[in-house]
Amino acid sequence: MFGSIGMPELIVIFVIALLVFGPNRLPDVGRSIGEAIRGFKKAVGAPESPFLKEPEKQTKAERSSKPD
Repeated sequence: MFGSIGMPELIVIFVIALLVFGPNRLPDVGRSIGEAIRGFKKAVGAPESPFLKEPEKQTKAERSSKPD
């Protein structure tokens, strides 16, 4: 999909972004997009939360050996 984007297309996209956001806000926009991508990658790669896992089932022997 993105394999056909070359240097001329990237320059056009950059010029349009420069016109829309302006030269002062463009670094802030790039920084926020980078932080969003970094946060998404961190969330995708993070292990599952222990609160979302199903509780382990106890056997009869385990339940009877524990004092109540």
